[in-house]
Order: sequence, then structure tokens, then C-alpha cells
Amino acid sequence: MGFNFFRRRKDMPLKDLMRWISGLDGDIVCREKLAAKEACFGGFGRLDQRLVSCLREKGIEALYSHQSRAVSLALSGHDIVVVTPTASGKTLCYNLPVLDSLQRDAKSRALYLFPTKALAHDQLNELEEFSKESGCAISCFTYDGDTPRFARKAAQEAGAVIVTNPDMLHSGILPHHTQWAQFFRNLSYVVIDELHTYRGVFGSHLANLFSRLHRICDFYGSHPVFICCSATIANPAEHAHALTGRQMELVLESGAPSPEKEFIIYNPPLIDKRNGIRRSSLQETANIAAEALCGKISTIVFTRSRLNVELLLNLLREKLARRGEDPALVAGYRGGYLPGERRLIERGLRSGKLRGVVSTNALELGVDIGSLELAILHGYPGSVASAWQQIGRVGRRGGLSAAVMVASALPLDQFLASHPEWILNSSPERALIDAANPYIQVEHVRCSAFELPFRDKETFGGHDISEIVEYMSRHGVLMASGSQGCRTYSWNEPYYPAASVSLRNASAQNYNITDVSGAGKTKLIGSMDIYSAPEMIFPGAVYFHQGCSYVVEDLDRKKLICRVKPASVDYYTEGISRVRINILNAIESDGIFGWGDAAVSYTPYMYKKIDMKTRRCTGHCSIDLPEERVETTAFWIYMPDECPPGTAAGAEGLSNLIHCAAPLFLMCDAKDIRMHVGRCEPLSGQTAVFMADVIPGGVGLAEGAYQIKSRLIRACLDALESCGCSDGCPACTGSSGGKRITKNLIQEILRRVPHFA
Repeated sequence: MGFNFFRRRKDMPLKDLMRWISGLDGDIVCREKLAAKEACFGGFGRLDQRLVSCLREKGIEALYSHQSRAVSLALSGHDIVVVTPTASGKTLCYNLPVLDSLQRDAKSRALYLFPTKALAHDQLNELEEFSKESGCAISCFTYDGDTPRFARKAAQEAGAVIVTNPDMLHSGILPHHTQWAQFFRNLSYVVIDELHTYRGVFGSHLANLFSRLHRICDFYGSHPVFICCSATIANPAEHAHALTGRQMELVLESGAPSPEKEFIIYNPPLIDKRNGIRRSSLQETANIAAEALCGKISTIVFTRSRLNVELLLNLLREKLARRGEDPALVAGYRGGYLPGERRLIERGLRSGKLRGVVSTNALELGVDIGSLELAILHGYPGSVASAWQQIGRVGRRGGLSAAVMVASALPLDQFLASHPEWILNSSPERALIDAANPYIQVEHVRCSAFELPFRDKETFGGHDISEIVEYMSRHGVLMASGSQGCRTYSWNEPYYPAASVSLRNASAQNYNITDVSGAGKTKLIGSMDIYSAPEMIFPGAVYFHQGCSYVVEDLDRKKLICRVKPASVDYYTEGISRVRINILNAIESDGIFGWGDAAVSYTPYMYKKIDMKTRRCTGHCSIDLPEERVETTAFWIYMPDECPPGTAAGAEGLSNLIHCAAPLFLMCDAKDIRMHVGRCEPLSGQTAVFMADVIPGGVGLAEGAYQIKSRLIRACLDALESCGCSDGCPACTGSSGGKRITKNLIQEILRRVPHFA
């Protein structure tokens, strides 16, 4: 069925789009009707009657059962974590207890934490509106980098509810807690929304941030109740405890109704069956999105990388222009855009000025972007939890909605195309953090010492930090006073430590990407963390921003400035690095499996130019950048004894499979781990497959892979067996140096793995 179908019908309903997708050349490998669910209600309990009256005036005669239980537990002083689907009314689970406490005691205070400023502003508006309607005139303030100085003073002195983000708590509130003394003395509630986003590096920082918050609350004599809300993850109570140090009551069963939704997994058609090559998933995603937008269906397209956001945005705008539609109907949205740009896009979606948006997972969260009808997932987003978050972004206000996942050629996507039950029926992944990551923990001990002196033998987040404070004392960072056993350690430096610590990375360092095309003027257009930079920005690299292409002129590695100029190009670039991994300390091992501390050295040496239309490599260029070294943690598998000839190539194939399968279990992105096949490693003399955590010190991914090694290997075998190719293709085994890696070779290696013999 061709494009003429929609030229005949300008106003196309969603059901017609679903029928059109069914007529495409690819395969509908999964089509599920997600049935509507009836509501289950509970009572108001001992909630203040003024709030009950207000709810009834708004047409809410009863709370959903999960809201009722959450409110009851919070009012009874229990720390809770609420884990229910998107659009299930989690906001009332914390707003009601907070407003109840303020109705009963005007001195009561609450701290709301959201992972993004956009979400914080959204929630403030909702809280203020509800508080006015209930007759509880409370003073609510957002406190972030955009808050004017006069408003900051008012927030400190009179703010009953402070709505902020972790970054501002870290750098703007805790270091200046003496200015917030009244607030902390009367702090009754701490609300932590979108808990599932606090994993990996960010989560490891947050666990240390909450340890600092606990110290300050103890200092002022307050013992707030923690209310956490999360999308579905496998270990919500455990994760909440790891982050906050509090034992949580779990509220898991949702009583909210849900509308009917249709979910499709679409696999683009094979264009080269022998080599397992399919039509570009990027092109197929753009085709479906263009049809929806031309049919006036409000659409959100999710993709996994910043580069793909820009490539899809370009494709979509071209298709809209060719069909007489305004290309400005769709915008991009991703990290690296400036805050003002993101706010403008959010407003455009709410008002309907924008009909569509192409986003990374930045819009997974509950930012109000209006009522959307269709979600298109360009490839598997990396976790079951993330997939359902993205699917849940549509149909939030009732009515029929739909979600389409377009499988990419990646092995994991093709595995899921053969096993859609992994998305439909699998339990979500575990969120992993490592609060004791030395790179992260030491930074927060410094920050906490600036805020309050440490006592002798005082723990930090339950961890013994005596060696850390003694080391800092010997080097003059802290000043020790008092006799042995009764010493205190006070900050002894003239600078302010929180300013140099970023919660989003193990390092606070970021490249500023600057347009230098103006005559004597430069313009900041974006930023990139130093760990992503080596393979993405280098002299000659193409950088995209809001659908515009730039070429990197030069890189100032000392000042962390990347200078770019606009350029009209028909290709994009991919950097390639040489990687070397050495085991420093084996923490745990089991036969050929192990995990521990490792040093990862990588040198960007070449980049590919890839045609945007055909996705074919059109040339290679060299990169002249020095070697980078990171000490982190790694999981490894030594190749079994007596492996067949070609073991090195087979190990490459197994590495490809693990790289794509690991995110199924570890709630991470493929870019969070670095794969490497090491030949004749110094400690072993054997060929080994390594999976290293890209973050210095690691955040638990290597240990997590070791713990689920049997399931990981089984998933690799399933991926091999379920692929429709005859003997290995890019969708299952990948390729090594342009040569096909055969299935038989990898299966022969895995047959010799003791656990699976």
C-alpha cells in the first residue's frame, strides 16, 4: 500500500494508520491489544476534610486504591515507594500528605525533587492550583538555576514547599544550609519522583547526596518521611533503600483505569536475505511518522541517540515539505539543547503548535507535553521499563492510542522481533547503583565536610570513611582537631567543592560546543560530557543540532572547547577507537567467568563517513588524539580450552551478542558498557571477552553481569537460534573486519562453557 492512501484521506484516524502499517512490506511480528482496565477505589482515611471536600468538588469521589494506601502510610509516618504505571495519578500520593501536614501545622515544610527542571515546573503549577482550590494558601517555590535572586531569598525564608532538582540540592541548598535553617528544622516530607531514573552514575551520586541530606536533617533535629515514586522496575524497594538509606513500604498494585491501546512491533523487510540486511529502520520510522503527522495524528518518536534525533528530524522535515506540510510542525528534543530551546518545544507541544517531536529518552518522564495519540519507538529503548515508559507517554487523557516499535538491525532488536514476549511478559530490569564508587564517594565526602564537620568514626551512608577523612586531613583538605578518638574533621580549603562536582557524570567536565562562524563572535550551541566526546567530536566530525549540521574545526582539550562551523553535508561520522583492557584485581571468579577492577585504555584513531540516505560508508579518515585510560570494573569470559580454529572471530561474535543482550537484564544502555576481545591478556594468556563499565570506578554493571551470567549466555544462545539467517548475519553474530562470523563457531564455543555443556 503506497503513499496515495493518505493523499486521498487528509484527516486520517488512528485506526486507519494501524491498517496502513499492516500493509507495509515488513513484518508485523507482534500485534497486541492492551485491554482497558477498570478502576479500583479506596477511601480517604484520616485525610483533612478540607482536602476531601476539594477533591469532591473536582469530581474525585474516591481515591484509587494505590493512592489511598500511599496516603494512609505516609500520614502514619512510613517511608514509601509507589510503583504504578504512567498516568496513574502518583502526584496525589505525595501532594495529599504534604497538604494535609500544612493544613494541620503551618510550620511544616516539604522538599520535592524531580530529575529535570521542566518536570519540577510542571509539578509546581499543579500543586499551587490544588492548594488554592483547597483553601490552603501555601507558599511554593521552584528553586533552580533560573530562580531570580530575590525569589531565592523568599524561598529560604518563607517557602513551605520547595520544588527543585538534585543538582540544585547538591550545589545550591545543602552547602548553604544555614540560610535554610528554619526549613530544615521543620522538614516533614521529602518527595523523590521518577526514582527509576536515578541509576548508574546519576543514582550513585544521588545515594551520596541523600547521605549528605540525612546529616543536615540530623543536625537540625528533623526526621522527614520519604515518599518515592517510580515507573516499574524489578527492585523498587531495594533500589529506594539503596538510594535513601530508608526501609520502604512498597505500594505496587495500581487502582487506576487505563484506556485501550494497540501495540505493534514492526520489522523492516529484508533486502538481502543471504547477508541478513534489512531496510533502514531510520527510514521506516520516518515514513510511519510522516504518515501520522500528515494525517494530523499527534506523535512522539523516541530514538536512542542524539545523532539519530537529528537524522530523523532531517528526514521527517524533508518528507513533510515534499507533501506540502510545514516542516516546523515537528521538532527535536534531546540532551545538549539549551534550556530555553527545550522549554519552547514543550510549550509548542502543549499548545498544539507542534504536532510532533523526535526525542531521546529525555521525554520519557512525566513532563506535560499535551495529549499525544501515537508513540513510535525507533528500536528497543534499552530496557523493558523504558519501553513501557515510552509507550505510556500516549493516551494519557483517555481515548484510543497506539505505539509502534520499529526494530533496528541490531542483534537485540532482531532477537526481540523473534521473541516479543521479552517485552510483553518479562519482568522489568533491576536498577543498579554503587554508592561506594570511590570516584563518586570521595567527592561527596568533601562536599559534606564543607557543610558540616565529620566526627571521629562517623560513617557516611553507612560506609566507613575513616581512611578517606584521614587522607584528606594529611593533605590539608580537612583540618583535624581534638584528641584521638574524639577528633573532628573540618573543611580547610578556600574553595567551594560542590561547584566542581557534576551529578550526571563521574567527572564534572564537559566540552562546550561553540559555533565560531560569526565574524569575531562565538555562540554556545550545546555541550557533551568528556566520556562521550572521543568518538563523537573530533576534528572533521559532523555535529548535529536542531536539524542543522556543523563540522568540528578543532578541539581544545585543556579548555574543553569544541569549535564548530555550519556545513551542508550529506554524511555523518562515526569514530573508532583501539581498546585495550587489563585486569587489575579479580574480585570474584567462577571457572571461566570473573569480574573485578580493570584498566581500559582507548585511542580514537579513525572515523567513518556514512551517507545519510544509503547508510553506506563512503570513506575513512584518521584521528590524531592521545590515548585515554580509565580505571573501572569489568566482567569477563575466558574462551574455554580446546576451542576450535577461529576462536578469536567467534569471541568477537560472542562479544557482539553480549553487548546487545546485557541491557535486557542490567537496565543500562549499550553505550554504558564497552566490549572488547583481548588476546593473550597478561594475567591469563587466554583470549577473553570483556564487558567493561565505561564510568570510572564502575556503577555495578560488571558485578550485575557476573551475577546473571547464566541467563546472559542463555539469551545469547536464544538470539543465535531464533535468527532466520542460515549461518550468521549482522543481526545475530555481527561481523569482524567485514567477514561473516558463523553461528556454528559461536555455538561450538558455548558448548564448551561448563555451565551449558
